[in-house]
Amino acid sequence: MRRLRRIIGWLVAIVAIGIACLLLFALARGRPQDLPWTPLDLAQPVGMFTGRKIAGMTQDFPKCRALLARAGVRYTALSPVRDGQCGYADGVRLDVGGSRRIALSPPNLGMSCPVAAALAVWEWEVVQPAARRYFGQRVVGIDHLGSYNCRRMYGRSQGDFSEHATADAIDIAGFRLEDGTRITVLGDWKDTGDKGTFLRSVRNGACDLYATVLSPEYNAAHRDHLHLDQAERGRMGWRACR
Repeated sequence: MRRLRRIIGWLVAIVAIGIACLLLFALARGRPQDLPWTPLDLAQPVGMFTGRKIAGMTQDFPKCRALLARAGVRYTALSPVRDGQCGYADGVRLDVGGSRRIALSPPNLGMSCPVAAALAVWEWEVVQPAARRYFGQRVVGIDHLGSYNCRRMYGRSQGDFSEHATADAIDIAGFRLEDGTRITVLGDWKDTGDKGTFLRSVRNGACDLYATVLSPEYNAAHRDHLHLDQAERGRMGWRACR
């Protein structure tokens, strides 16, 4: 019994030291977003816990909408959708304009608020810096394959429903630059130059913001898009990046 208490005491001490180190590290860098208990601010650079905080808004639509507005993102709240076991109650459409917003193509895309919040941060903090780094210009459009789709995973007749069934996912097919250049997942993922490097860079950056990120490296079903979702398991710390 004494040995067990000693082990528990050591574990508590290790956890306390770990928390203290994390606090000192974040404060020294002037990055409060690296701490798990600080409020989420979408206008801040991506922190160690930004993705988990965004996923945690899945059940808090008012908070999510308030954070979008505070960050300068123009949006329209959508009416709830009910379709059997599918549907959503926290849908938004990102509107043209607002701070640093770019066009989604096709437009008028509805998605869950946490997916939209992560998409906005991804654009600002990942996509645009990568475009400037590799191409010396901005991305002016993101091509997608949709968000809400009442279906099971991989279109099967049985099994778990896809995150698309609750609008908690978006599939990104490609990007358009200022000079008209197009970069597509299908055509450029295997490219060994700047296009392929750019795609893998934005995939890796999405992993800090979404619960699940799947690319052509995962399986053939994702050969033409990046699947980004805010699955509920992301709130519990479990994340996938392939």
